[in-house]
This record gives sequence, structure tokens and C-alpha cells, in this order.
Amino acid sequence: MHDLIHRPRRLRRRAPLRALVRETQLAREDFVLPFFVCTGEGVRREVPSMPGVHNLSVDRVVREAADAFELGIQAVLLFGLPESKDETATGAYAENGIVQQAIRAIRRAVPEMIIVADTCLCEYTSHGHCGVIREGEVLNDETLSLLARTAISQAEAGADIIAPSAMMDGQVAAIREGLDDSGFDHVPIMSYAVKYASAFYGPFREAADSAPAFGDRRAYQMDAGNAREAMREAELDYAEGADMLMVKPALPYLDILKAVRDRFDLPLAAYHVSGEYAMIKAAAERGWIDEERVMMETLTGIKRAGADIIITYYAREAVKAIKKY
Repeated sequence: MHDLIHRPRRLRRRAPLRALVRETQLAREDFVLPFFVCTGEGVRREVPSMPGVHNLSVDRVVREAADAFELGIQAVLLFGLPESKDETATGAYAENGIVQQAIRAIRRAVPEMIIVADTCLCEYTSHGHCGVIREGEVLNDETLSLLARTAISQAEAGADIIAPSAMMDGQVAAIREGLDDSGFDHVPIMSYAVKYASAFYGPFREAADSAPAFGDRRAYQMDAGNAREAMREAELDYAEGADMLMVKPALPYLDILKAVRDRFDLPLAAYHVSGEYAMIKAAAERGWIDEERVMMETLTGIKRAGADIIITYYAREAVKAIKKY
């Protein structure tokens, strides 16, 4: 045994030594905290399937955004629950839409906060799909103009980043053209470039009241078995002018995240989605796992796979825990 020259355990003996040589380290700048903004005043309604996550009225989302900024979280992602819905998602691009109100209010209260606006139609359509419907089909090209219109209204309200998530072909190009023509050529696009038709979105659809009224989204979101197609989707969005790329969900697609990281030099985001969050919460509530350690291990794995940006409902808890790890 005395001829062992290489002993990896030498660097694991004490916590400060382990921290010194750690290859992947989380930082507070890595995280984006999602919010679900609803109408009303003083509303803080917990989402049953997502303990710790709430539907928040504008006044409450401003308060929670300010608190998050004080913790060190520098970016939020906004989703909207409008007062009413219709066939053409007018609430998505209304000048006084719920997300537009929230953007302006956060900008006034927390000027340095980075505000990312999710740009989609599903939360605003009466049918729950991400585009214009005709005879049961989601029409791609007819939807593009509404997505561009939504992005422009969000930029006008003060959004720092536009994040299109509808998975319509050509959406990045349409939004980029709309923003540029409206004087927002400085506003970047974080594209949901690789978005799978995932069962892990279930709790989100409860939180955002965005479940489809019929069918599902497999005709426009990606099939779980496809990896080469993910590269094609990312390449198309890159060519159309995306400034950042995203893979969603994160954990079941870490191989995709790594492949996108290896091929593209753009900043890369990963969305640690509602179902991934809810599973940790559910197991922790039953005492089966150590919630904080599993959270940090999960988020570290996402970063190790290649994510520069992690969108997670655990952002606040992760920032608080970073010093321990």
C-alpha cells in the first residue's frame, strides 16, 4: 500500500480544502427567479403543487422582487395570469397587460433588477395553446406577428430581456425584426431554443393556468427522444439572431445541455422546471431526502453540464445556501 503516489482523498479531508479545489461552483449571479403575476391587490396565493411558490399581485411581486434583490438575486422571469382570456391572446400584448404592469412596477422599485419577460400566448388564450388556432391546428406563421407584438409591448414596458417560449418556427427572427423596427435593437433575446413536450411542466400549468383546453403541445414542442433535432433548433435560433439559448427542462436533458454548450458560444440557460422542483419538495416533505443538499446537488449538476444561467424556483434558497457549500 505504501507505493500509492496518487491519493485523491488528500484533497477531500476538510471542507475548506474541498472548496478550494471544487471545479464547479454556484454563484448568486447564476440564478433567475420566476414569478407568476396575477390581477388584484395584496394577493399571495400558494400554488398547491409547488409549495413555496405563489401567484402574486403586482404590489406583492414588487415586494418579493425587492427582497430577492437584497438577497443577491439579480434577475427575475415574469409570467402573467390575465383577468380574462380570448382566442387571440390580447392580454399578452396589451399596453396595460398584467406582465407589462409588473415590469413597470419592478423597474420603478428595483431599477437594477434584470427583468426577463416570457414571450408566449398560452397564458392569455382561451384555448391554452401557444398560438392562433384554426380547425384545431396551431397556425405557425399567423402566430409570429402576435409574438412580435407581445415582445415589443414588453420592451416598451421596460423588459431587459425577451424570452420567446412558444416554439413557433421563425419566432426569433420575427421578434428580432419587430424589436429592431420599433427602436429596441439593444434588447437581447433569450430563446427557449430547445423546449421539450414534457410531463415535468404539470405544476407550472396549474401555477400559470395555462393547460391546453384540448389536445397537447407535442405538435410544436420537441419529442423527448430527439437529440440531433435539438442541435438543429438551437442552430436555427442562433442564425435568427438569438443572444442567449435555453434548454428546458434541465435534469432529464443534461446530455442536450452539454451538447448545446459544446457547439455554441452563446450564453446558455437551463430551466429547472416546476416538476423537478415539486419532486424535491414532495420527497423532502416526507422526510425521504435532505432538501437543501439535494437542491444544491441538482443545481450544481445543471451548471456542471454547461448552464451559465439557471432559472429555478429555488433561487432564493440556493443563494442562502451557497456559503455552506
